[in-house]
Amino acid sequence: MRKMYPHELFRVMPRPRSGLNELDGMAQENTSQNVWPEIEKAEKENRRELVLQGSAFDKKIQSCGGIHQRLYSLALLNYLEISQCPSLHEVSESIRQLSHLQSLILCRNKLTSVPKSIGELKAIKVLDLSVNRLQVLPEDICELSELNTLNISCNNITALPEGLSKCVKLATINVSKNALSRLPDALWSTKLELLSSIIASENVIEDLSSDVHNLTALKVLDLSSNKLQELPSELANCSKLKEINFKGNKLKDKRLEKMVNGCQTKSVLDYLRAGGRGKGKGKQQDGEAGEKDDTGGNVSVKKSAGKRKGKKEMEEVDELNRMVVRVLHLSETPSAVMVKVSPGVKDVRPYIVCCIVKGMNLRKGNALKRFLTTQTKLHDEICARRTTATIATHDMTLVKAPLLYDVRPPDILKIVPLGRKEIKAAQLLKQLQQEADEQRKQKKRQNVSGLHKYLQLLDGKDLYPCLVDAEDHVISFPPITNSERTKIKKTTCELFLEVTSSTSLQVCKDVMDTLITKMAELNKLTFEQKEDGGSDEEADAVSDCASENQTSHELTILQVKVVDVDENLKVVYPSKTDLISENVNLTVIR
Repeated sequence: MRKMYPHELFRVMPRPRSGLNELDGMAQENTSQNVWPEIEKAEKENRRELVLQGSAFDKKIQSCGGIHQRLYSLALLNYLEISQCPSLHEVSESIRQLSHLQSLILCRNKLTSVPKSIGELKAIKVLDLSVNRLQVLPEDICELSELNTLNISCNNITALPEGLSKCVKLATINVSKNALSRLPDALWSTKLELLSSIIASENVIEDLSSDVHNLTALKVLDLSSNKLQELPSELANCSKLKEINFKGNKLKDKRLEKMVNGCQTKSVLDYLRAGGRGKGKGKQQDGEAGEKDDTGGNVSVKKSAGKRKGKKEMEEVDELNRMVVRVLHLSETPSAVMVKVSPGVKDVRPYIVCCIVKGMNLRKGNALKRFLTTQTKLHDEICARRTTATIATHDMTLVKAPLLYDVRPPDILKIVPLGRKEIKAAQLLKQLQQEADEQRKQKKRQNVSGLHKYLQLLDGKDLYPCLVDAEDHVISFPPITNSERTKIKKTTCELFLEVTSSTSLQVCKDVMDTLITKMAELNKLTFEQKEDGGSDEEADAVSDCASENQTSHELTILQVKVVDVDENLKVVYPSKTDLISENVNLTVIR
């Protein structure tokens, strides 16, 4: 046997290039006692969905230095959500192993990068990377040929990949609240024939391509709060475009700027179709006037008349776009509603603001459907899918005041959920979870829908929040559902609005401000549209408020005060500092 020298006896073997992280990952993977219980359960039950959300998982990520490596062995997953974990800064390239993923939700973390291997997840349909710290996206994202929905809002992204046109099934893209100075040419490709919604608000975009007309399926286009100076006339050729938003852009054409601030989609498109100011019909008239001037007509008189006509048109546009909200002070409403807050909500969902709205016409045509759709959109957008706040709307005539904002154990809290019979909260959540699992099995859905999306928000809570009326009926169970007892319908003409949050009081106020502004816009739209009012029965039931709405689309807001159990004031909404809208066409009378 060869003699061993001392330096050979103590020779240190070289470590892998990846260093301690890889060794730690292997140690975690091979030590079952370190595996997160949620991952272990998903393995044992062959689960298709896994949600890791909130502070409890954030602590685990912090202690492990990242996501547990065992997660990447869950090959059957088709839905993975890791959200609200500030300690999550990156995701391993090992994510390529989750080849069956159809929905990947990595929102509200602090991701600074996206692994290139994400491009190997060929089954991905929904990708949500919103509310992180991303500055760039890998070009590999363009390899996701099944991608239907892309949400990268609330990041610091300065440019989008140029190969987006390869995502031919893309239908919705949200890039709002980033640092984009332009949208890539690929976004206007004829290959994106399914693209129906582009949300790119609150960036620094300076130009909207005239190729926008290539998007034949485009229905929603939001480029509000950017740096646009002009809108291309080709926008009018988007035949399916139903909703546009260019507020907050300093357009050169001031008349057009006033029109877009009023959210009049049809008026804006008609204006662009005619060629805008100084073009189309207007240009023809100016030309005719010029010819007469050459024959000796009174030039100054004609110019003066033209200015008066222009000013009159501007005033008409202003009047057309104006929305009015009148606020009644508590002193003006003798039967003012009060909401008491119990001390227990402090550790569950501490913030609430409420108010009453009169003058909303939900009877005509699709008015109610539009209102409910708007509420859903607000939940998905400004409420961040109900993670920051939840909106509840009630028929005020069915609300028995005074109200109590309280907390109750899951086995005690009872509610009559929308469209269901009375049930305990614990049973309701269990029932909804079972329905969600069954839906995914039967329909092979990539994610859950309806109420089922919000079940995870109550994980780990020993007490559930609820709004209770004077007869001890639970009329609201945030963030899950309202009660069938106070459900709004076409005959509703006085609404009780409620916004709750676990984040902050200001969030509640901001959401309520936005909701009321949207209601003013919808009521104005209903007032202007010629739609059938509904059945004779409904017409009789709402004759008083309907007759009022037929002469005005003005909304009246009644203040509601929120107090503690000793009736010390906590908040009153709307106060003088609320409803300060950037919308120049919204007039608030206090």
